[in-house]
Amino acid sequence: MALNAPSLVLALGIAYVAATLLRNQLNKARQPLPPGPKGLPLVGNLNDLPKPGAFEAQHWLEHKKLYGPISSVTVFGQSIIIINDAQIAFELFEARSSKYSSRPKQLFASELVGWENTIGMSPYNKRFRAMRKNLARVIGSNSAVAQFGDLQAAEAGHFLLHVLRSPENLLDHIRKAVGTVVLKIAYGYTAEPHRDDVLITMVGDAMDKFARAAVPGAFIVDLLPFLNGLPDWMPGTSWKKTARQWASELMRVTDVPYTFVKHQMAQGTYQASFLSRLIEAGEDTDPEVNDINKWSAMSLYSAGADTTVSAIATFYLAMTIYPEVQRRAQDEIDRVVGNARLPTLADRNELPYINAIVKETLRWHPVAPMGLPHQSTEDDICEGYFIPKGSMVFANVWHFTHDPDRHPNPEAFKPERFLATDGHTPEPDPHKFVFGFGRRVCPGSYLADTTLFLTIAQSLAVFNMSRPENGEDGQCKPEFLAGVVSHPSPFRNAIKPRSPQHEKLIKSLEDIYPWQQSDGEVLGNMSR
Repeated sequence: MALNAPSLVLALGIAYVAATLLRNQLNKARQPLPPGPKGLPLVGNLNDLPKPGAFEAQHWLEHKKLYGPISSVTVFGQSIIIINDAQIAFELFEARSSKYSSRPKQLFASELVGWENTIGMSPYNKRFRAMRKNLARVIGSNSAVAQFGDLQAAEAGHFLLHVLRSPENLLDHIRKAVGTVVLKIAYGYTAEPHRDDVLITMVGDAMDKFARAAVPGAFIVDLLPFLNGLPDWMPGTSWKKTARQWASELMRVTDVPYTFVKHQMAQGTYQASFLSRLIEAGEDTDPEVNDINKWSAMSLYSAGADTTVSAIATFYLAMTIYPEVQRRAQDEIDRVVGNARLPTLADRNELPYINAIVKETLRWHPVAPMGLPHQSTEDDICEGYFIPKGSMVFANVWHFTHDPDRHPNPEAFKPERFLATDGHTPEPDPHKFVFGFGRRVCPGSYLADTTLFLTIAQSLAVFNMSRPENGEDGQCKPEFLAGVVSHPSPFRNAIKPRSPQHEKLIKSLEDIYPWQQSDGEVLGNMSR
């Protein structure tokens, strides 16, 4: 008798679970997996995954107390390895990078939505290496990023102007400032200066959905891939509609700026950009090259935009809670730079405390607390435990930056922990952890770091940040949201110029960096 579709999928599901259980039994016969909670039949440790909305890094840190620095869970036969020790993370992701540089195939986010086309979610293959080479040429070093110094300075100035005029919209201004810089670098696109920009809004929405989609186990199809064969009309398959909608939005946000650059180049009106250079250097008739170029540009945006927004927001939260840090930073700026101009990237070496604030911002709340998962591409042994080929391997970056053995009093925001003073050795630099490991280090790290320094230095130079004047202290706490990229929980603060002279300095930026006409109208005409 022929099987109908649901019966066939059920049969495949039973075969899938049986095969994974058999594979696990064979693995156990070789070496034990890292310790972890006892699972249930068939589903394994499904109930031991973080609950929706829970801060994942703190959930997995409990494993260190119970099972030691390396632990594991198994869900429907999928091994998930949790690393709560920085040295083990470096051993696997750096020293053994040939085995741990790929990404697991998270079916929902990667294949169904399409994020596997970007560098962040791509497997370690020829396409990944081509995109990484593209990005390295433009933003892969401090010297490469230096070419964008004027652009960063202009947008930092525009950011200060926006905050001066409407400080209550701080997060919107951060998103606009970061998005404007990256869109200009990636596509030569000028964003709307005074209202919502269509591309910044589109990309921001796509990144918010990515943060939800990329959490392992957030969608059942990642745990039970055979469910993808179910027909859409069956109950419990609403995630299929969500995947199609998000995939369409991701494709649009990738195609629209690519088409914009091609249109501007055809008209002879384009500004040199990352993508225009790739197009000029590539084979325009080669579909594979064109596709890699298009997704390389999208990767440039996604690699740095959302994480930088989180870091800048975290800085403003910290300054609101720790006024003594703010005052010490302002004293350094006044002493080194004075109050007649703003600090620039050229002043960086003379501002050690500001540099320490950059490090402490990244340490106090790493923007990707658990990073993105690595995948083991070979069977391996670590600390006497077996790591099967195909395992998801997570490093608890948040714990690495909050380990009291490395960072005493880790919950406090103390930039001086990174300064060499009499009797004090600087604590480990969080840059080694927060941008990823080995061959998967974030390609936008240099751009993000210079943007963060400039925003922090110039904000401190001209603004005082304090708790809300109406006494709503409850609106300003060191609380952070769950997700692959973690942002501060919504908070309120008061932001005012330090003096009338500082306010005048901010307003003078409008003459130094005049607003440019947006390319939004060009996009609108293209869509007609």
